[in-house]
Amino acid sequence: MVVAKISATGFEVLTRHKVTARLGEGAGDMKTLSESAMDRGVTALRKMKQIADVHQAHIFAVATSAVREAKNSKEFVARVSKEANIDVSVISGVEEARLIHLGVLQALPLADQRSILIDIGGGSTEVVVFDHTDELFARSFKLGAIRLTNRFFPEGSTHPASVPSCRRFIESTIEPTKREINKLGHDTAVVSSGTSETLARMCWLLTHDEVPQVMNGMKFSSADLHQITNLIVRTPSSQRNDLPGMDSGRGDIIVAGALILSTLATVLQIDEFVYSDYALREGVLLDAAQRLDPDVDNDLRNVAIESATKLSQRCDEDPKHSKNVARLACNLFDELSHLYEADVHDRLYLEAAALLANVGLVVSHARHHIHSYYIIRNADLVGFTDREIEIIAQVARYHRKSEPKLQHQQFAQLNAEDQETVRFLSGILRIAIGLDRTHDGRTTSVEITRKQDDLQIAVLGKRNADHELNIYAAHERRHLLQDALHCTIALATKR
Repeated sequence: MVVAKISATGFEVLTRHKVTARLGEGAGDMKTLSESAMDRGVTALRKMKQIADVHQAHIFAVATSAVREAKNSKEFVARVSKEANIDVSVISGVEEARLIHLGVLQALPLADQRSILIDIGGGSTEVVVFDHTDELFARSFKLGAIRLTNRFFPEGSTHPASVPSCRRFIESTIEPTKREINKLGHDTAVVSSGTSETLARMCWLLTHDEVPQVMNGMKFSSADLHQITNLIVRTPSSQRNDLPGMDSGRGDIIVAGALILSTLATVLQIDEFVYSDYALREGVLLDAAQRLDPDVDNDLRNVAIESATKLSQRCDEDPKHSKNVARLACNLFDELSHLYEADVHDRLYLEAAALLANVGLVVSHARHHIHSYYIIRNADLVGFTDREIEIIAQVARYHRKSEPKLQHQQFAQLNAEDQETVRFLSGILRIAIGLDRTHDGRTTSVEITRKQDDLQIAVLGKRNADHELNIYAAHERRHLLQDALHCTIALATKR
């Protein structure tokens, strides 16, 4: 955990707290969180909540590979909410990579060069190739230090066949994307995470007597990394914690971690690494700052909407229509926000849902709104938390046909506040779709006025265009928004 004070130029760290909970430990291929692992996680988070409360801090908590893949992840998230009073967002591997990238950009001067980033976690390894903020490749691989220790080195022990078997597994996992990554190339290779910090420190001590106070920006060669990896592999597990630079809490999983980085260095043609002290935590911190302050929300919005736009272009047969609908939906939201209390972040969810409402057409025209829900729910949308993706998927699902109801399992699982958000945004989206029934963008904007419980939507559009069909279609789709706002709605061309 990191607690920080946000400023216009960045953040000032107030305190840090670390607990090694090992959520994925002893869980086979990390398919189930054990009771003892969940107990450790809840205990750690309860303590962190106490520290955060001392500083009166907003809390943003994310869960990665171990929770993401576990069959009982919902049980753990529910326990954390109830016992530690923390809401946890389970993020996708691609979103994890984006947040790590965001953190690294704050730690190292990488603006003028193409970089490859490798972050080795317990359950997964994230690889990103980027030009400053522009991500060219981002992938999460199931190559975590704990995962591979469980599989190849139980209890940290090695035998003659385990090391080459582990290397072959790493090579086979990266093989399908190796050519794409190497074709992109890189000027700088960045590593982050606790495993990388330990390996960087051990490499440094090959030629130095002591470790500098600040490790951020420390460089080490792949040749030194291979030497340290061989040393770690040869050292009996009972003696690994005594190796110079070894983190005492990492000796049992360092063999797997070293083999991951060493193998990737060879496969991805990396000669030198630079260590970043910032990674996922700092990325979450900066992302949270953008969410808390709408004035600095542009970066978050741009990343999120670009991700939604790319999915729309792949799956929607008429993305231009969806773009027109998104524009009108945001116009309606802005007009309504002057009259009703609205969360500024809901506008982002509405825009994404409008862009993605028709992606289900790639499966079938029939019931495409339901197909859209499942595509959005399982897509790698970046810039959104798991909860936000669920809201976006449901708003898209209810853009037509049945209105939200508690008989629908996914809707019933939302809390009451999120249910109201889905109803409100779906109601706006239905009207926006009606306003572009002609699929040609002839409706350019709307203005809304309120008189008591009556809303009048004035429709503005291209000169000499006939707006009768669009107004009729929007009028037919007004009922959900009327119910959500407890009002009556009328539409007419502005005179």
